[in-house]
Amino acid sequence: MKWSVRDLVTLAVFGAIWGVLEMSLGSMLHALHVPFLGAIMGGIGLLVALTGFLFVPKKGAVLTIGIVAMLLKAFSIGGVVLNPMIGIFAESLLAEIGLAIVGWSQGRWQLAFAGALGVLWSFFHPFLTQGILAGHGILTIYHRLASKTAGILGLSPNAVLLAVAALILIHLVAGAIAGWIAWDLGGILARRLYPARA
Repeated sequence: MKWSVRDLVTLAVFGAIWGVLEMSLGSMLHALHVPFLGAIMGGIGLLVALTGFLFVPKKGAVLTIGIVAMLLKAFSIGGVVLNPMIGIFAESLLAEIGLAIVGWSQGRWQLAFAGALGVLWSFFHPFLTQGILAGHGILTIYHRLASKTAGILGLSPNAVLLAVAALILIHLVAGAIAGWIAWDLGGILARRLYPARA
């Protein structure tokens, strides 16, 4: 499938928006130790990427936006950026797979599904980056995440499975909301940018 220059510019713009949000808002929220940061930033990033898909509804669009954002994240000041770069790439790849599953449809529910699938990566991300790549062990990360989530949600420390289920649900809902809003945002932007088509 061929992309026009306009398509490439559009994808670059949406990728740059995601990347800048990661470098600014993401870094600030990380410094503030905001809970569920992966779900929040994953949702925001895929809100941008799925909105971009509405303007370039072609295979590979969301993944391309994610790659642009990932490359921009490499220029973040201070700290190790490899882990968030992996996260951005994986989220955009899973959202792309989600769109493939629903036949590249631009419907609201289809975008919500792609968003949910993409943000779900944020749940698994620590198992790869901390558990495997950093060598802390998958079980250690599992118990750490479960304990932290139980504390935030006010659950019993023994309710490990419930905490994990709640964490998965939070990520799925965050992604679904991102896709849902992207459908509206895309429509609003299209009407403002191309009023003659409205």
